[in-house]
Amino acid sequence: MVRESSGPPPAPAAPQRLTVDLAVTEGPVLHGANGALYGLSDDGVPGDAVLAPLKITGISQKPEGGAQHPNGDAFTVARSFFRTGAGEINVLLQDSYAEWPYEDLGIDDYLARVDRIVSEIAARPDSDRFVCVPFNEPDQIWYHLDVADQAEYEANRDRFFRDWKTVYERIRAIDPSARIAGPNEAAYHSRLLTDFLAFAQRENVLPQVLTWHELDSASLRDFQAHYDEYRAIERKSGIAPLTVSVDEYGNRRDLSVPGQLVQWVSMFERNKVYAHQAYWDAAGNLSGNVVRTNIPNGGWWFFRWYAGLTGDTVQVTPPKPHTVDTLQGLASLDTSRRQAQVLLGGSTGDADVVVRNVSRAVFGRTVVATVAEAAWSGYEGPHAAPQVLARTKVRVADDGSVSVPLRGLRRMSAYRIVLTPAGAGTPAPVRVPWSASYEAEEAAVTDGRIRTHGTVSDANGYAASGTQDVGSLNSPSSRVDFTVTVPADGTYDLAILYGNQSGGPATQRLSVDGGTPVTVTYPSTQNWSHGGRKDVRVDLPAGTHVLTLAKGDAEVTLDRIDLTARTGDPSASYEATLADIGGRPSYDYSSSAGAGTGALVLGGDDRAVFDVYAPRDGYFTVVSRASAAVELALHGETVTAAPGRPLRLYLAAGNNRVTVTAGHASLRSLDVSGDGSATGTLSYEAASAILTGGARLVDSVHAFGGRRITGLGNDPASTARFTVDAPRSGRHLLVVHYAHDDRRDNGHAYNTDIVSRTADITVGAGAPLRVTFKNTWSPDDFWTLAVPVDLERGRNTVTFGNADAWAPDLDRIELGRIVG
Repeated sequence: MVRESSGPPPAPAAPQRLTVDLAVTEGPVLHGANGALYGLSDDGVPGDAVLAPLKITGISQKPEGGAQHPNGDAFTVARSFFRTGAGEINVLLQDSYAEWPYEDLGIDDYLARVDRIVSEIAARPDSDRFVCVPFNEPDQIWYHLDVADQAEYEANRDRFFRDWKTVYERIRAIDPSARIAGPNEAAYHSRLLTDFLAFAQRENVLPQVLTWHELDSASLRDFQAHYDEYRAIERKSGIAPLTVSVDEYGNRRDLSVPGQLVQWVSMFERNKVYAHQAYWDAAGNLSGNVVRTNIPNGGWWFFRWYAGLTGDTVQVTPPKPHTVDTLQGLASLDTSRRQAQVLLGGSTGDADVVVRNVSRAVFGRTVVATVAEAAWSGYEGPHAAPQVLARTKVRVADDGSVSVPLRGLRRMSAYRIVLTPAGAGTPAPVRVPWSASYEAEEAAVTDGRIRTHGTVSDANGYAASGTQDVGSLNSPSSRVDFTVTVPADGTYDLAILYGNQSGGPATQRLSVDGGTPVTVTYPSTQNWSHGGRKDVRVDLPAGTHVLTLAKGDAEVTLDRIDLTARTGDPSASYEATLADIGGRPSYDYSSSAGAGTGALVLGGDDRAVFDVYAPRDGYFTVVSRASAAVELALHGETVTAAPGRPLRLYLAAGNNRVTVTAGHASLRSLDVSGDGSATGTLSYEAASAILTGGARLVDSVHAFGGRRITGLGNDPASTARFTVDAPRSGRHLLVVHYAHDDRRDNGHAYNTDIVSRTADITVGAGAPLRVTFKNTWSPDDFWTLAVPVDLERGRNTVTFGNADAWAPDLDRIELGRIVG
């Protein structure tokens, strides 16, 4: 049936307007909203290369040896957390208990635990970097302070206040300088906070950090009112402003999603509040923002942008303030660097970003506006360096404003706009390849079920593209047919957002227009909805086609597919003026050529640190766009880079921190291209190792050579020794292909309680290096972990063992010399 229109089509909606006023400052950038509850699980999980760039101001963890979870011990994770330059650790003292909600064994039992925990903290030389949190969610646990009946509330309140005073004074008796946080409610309660502040002030037991949680979609609407009311209570009580920390925020639908995270972070940063993302699933992934150990997803890149804000935050006026799931943003101005940055997202459609009071003294009469997108790639989906969408010169209007149009916004994406002074020349043109997305629930589904989750009303449901996915594809006839249209003949990258909780790798059969199918293998994910991303390539002629994903072995949930025209090997240009810096380099905007954002002028004591993404372990081409030779340092190796001359460097899958120094050089960018070549790498399968003790070879369908090493460790005699032949001496990356699914059942299913394993790796006669290997979701999913090692020319031995505990199963090892 063809429906006739009764009138002209409706006019397209006018673009939304988000206004930034560079003249209205909110104070120095705090970076306070990048924390995470149980964001770290072990020393090395997540890896240093994904921790250091985020400049994390705080995390919340359990006491060392606490029974609430099998990992996440404060002292254990402090090694990597402090090593990477991060801030402070909240220690949740009640997480010494095993049960959830915590077992109530009486105040005397709890005081004995407090004595031990606080004494151990106080004995550390870095004790000032720990904050004691005596109670967690007392409005619901032990004290039930959220009851409606006033008399019952008052009785419960008085008991809590007695215990708060007792525990507070016990902590201070052990360590008079200890910092204490509380009351730490599960939700904001003005009744309790009014009473608590009055009591704590009267009894001289005020916390140094005032904490509560925001764990509801409505928090995006209500937090500002909560915060303003709290500050009013403070003033009325005559209390000087306390540091505020919302030490749990967000729901499953928010975590990992750049367009959701920007809504939360903007309101916390605007109010200069510290905040930690909630812990709903597994520890050790920065609340859903790190894939495996070292791989960024879209959420990680948003927080990397947030860490890159410098100077002061400035006023942002969104189209609909304090409204759930709408366009929100935050912005910064750094007059010394002559940069303004805007982070925004949370809405679909079109928007105009109007930046007011763009000072001619700082920016001149023309600016370069650079726009990039961090998309949602799934909880476990890798995300390359954000795609630059536009890089244009814009003249500052007579009223001092600059308008940047954004078209076709995606709700789950975040966007960054950078304004820098324009110089001579023209920025290199941005080539955005053709791309289109297709939702599984909108395709033709056979013997599957469309599920809706992650909506505002289902806030703790997992995020899904379009809030729906297709599951239960477990019948022999199950399939999803996507009708797609491509503009030209060519090769296309097909990204499949999926979930796999089948207990091991699962497969589907991919066909084009009913042709011969090929097998797509999906690694395990945490569950059906904690999705990852699988990348394959398809050759398509121009026109309309049907891509079919049909059941193979086991079961897979499908969320969305993305088709992107492949225009060559992946490449990215990392702007020097947006890199992390050390020393006092200067910023030169006299030329807008190349990346368009000017140049960073490095002297002898200066450095620039780049975060370089690699889709897999392998060799990539790296080019320095500099006026003179510079030194590149990565993974413990240093190499000289001549201007414009390609270097072949071995990178680890995920993020690589590359530090650039020079005697004197003007550096515009670091350009990286390639797909991770294995040419020139050394590879040794499990069967080539000499095994001792209980270590043994077993058949494994999913191992590279059909066999893997198991039973390794848990005994000093149980080892695996590989002999490798290095053509040249030097620093290499040892890439370990491993698997294990070690878990600890803590008696409550609140979280996914996976644990890591460790192995001691010894090269030759050197000292052993203990390395942490994160759980891979199943014993048949092999992940990689890259470890820098030094090899001599010729024969070397690489030995794996663990005298005290089980090491992971090993598939194979690869070695790539960092300078190829």
